[in-house]
Amino acid sequence: MLVPDPKVVRTLLTRYASLKIAQAERERAETARELEDVSYTLCVMTGTTSIHDAIARADALLLAAARPAGVGSDAEGENGLSLAV
Repeated sequence: MLVPDPKVVRTLLTRYASLKIAQAERERAETARELEDVSYTLCVMTGTTSIHDAIARADALLLAAARPAGVGSDAEGENGLSLAV
């Protein structure tokens, strides 16, 4: 599976949040269209069908990208065996 560039994902999440705030402050058709476009793009980039799922997956992607290389989220070695003795 292709993994989106974290910088692009971060930019889209920031844009989404800014548009949500702008729309909450003052509803405008132009802002609503931009929000719909950004939401759609986030869904496509993350392979989801809802914006809530897209945001969750984007957050996970950014978290994984921030993790140093070779550091996994579990306590298993490369061969799948537990490192615990």
